[in-house]
Amino acid sequence: MHVPSAVTIVEVGPRDGLQNERAPITTDDKIAFIDRLSNAGHRVIEVSAFVSPKWVPQMADAAQVFAGITRRPGVKYTALAPNRQGLERAMAAGASEVAIFAAASETFSLRNINQSIADSLTNYAAVSAQATAAGLRVRGYVSTCFVCPFEGRVSPERVAQISGRLLDLGAYEVVISDTIGAATPGDVVRVLEAVGRVLPLGQTALHFHDTRGTALANVLAGLDCGVTTFDSSAGGLGGCPFAPGAAGNLATEDLLFLLNGLGVDTGVSIDAVAEASRQIEAKLDHTLPSRYLQAPPLSRRG
Repeated sequence: MHVPSAVTIVEVGPRDGLQNERAPITTDDKIAFIDRLSNAGHRVIEVSAFVSPKWVPQMADAAQVFAGITRRPGVKYTALAPNRQGLERAMAAGASEVAIFAAASETFSLRNINQSIADSLTNYAAVSAQATAAGLRVRGYVSTCFVCPFEGRVSPERVAQISGRLLDLGAYEVVISDTIGAATPGDVVRVLEAVGRVLPLGQTALHFHDTRGTALANVLAGLDCGVTTFDSSAGGLGGCPFAPGAAGNLATEDLLFLLNGLGVDTGVSIDAVAEASRQIEAKLDHTLPSRYLQAPPLSRRG
């Protein structure tokens, strides 16, 4: 198996993780969570989303969170910006870069953002052009790259087509997302083979949910294909209100435990991330699903 010497982890817990939590999380608690993740050594943290509070109330304080965090040199603090209004708010808040999110499934696109895929790409063309003119890089997400909860299996060629469109719009990196955690390693290989024909895998990232327990196996498949950027969420925070049954994102601690065991450098402290997860867990109405957090501590002897 091909194992790279280093991997970039994009920490999405503060945004993708917290956005669907039922318990209200205070702005101060979000700021403290992000600061702990910064101190853990993360180089990229998805802080919040500049979206309508009507649809995602947990992200209503995005500007206040950006204003309150302690920014460490060399760390990118990013945000979702689904339209030009969101982009302008993200720029005013000092986001390091922004992300846009399309889908490979027409039904999911309509349910998630109330736009067809074609309309969403037209909208993102304007967002990307304005962001690029302002000197901000744009990251592109593609949702439902393996299975759509409404349409079933999604063809790899469809994923490649949408990925190529995002690259053409100016995205520096395209994130292939297993939105409902239904992918297997064979699926990952097939999709990456198709995507690799339209953009370099060095400009591809992977975003897994662990609904069916395959997230870490899928990471191994992605590593073997040459992908070196992975999204994860501290403690396994997250889900998707538009994807029935979707469990939390791949837990950062679980990903780190795997990569540390392979000798892959991430620059991130697993102990510090675990502490950040425990601190935010105390503010929730449920325990976090990370297997590393739930497991008994390992003996340091022997």
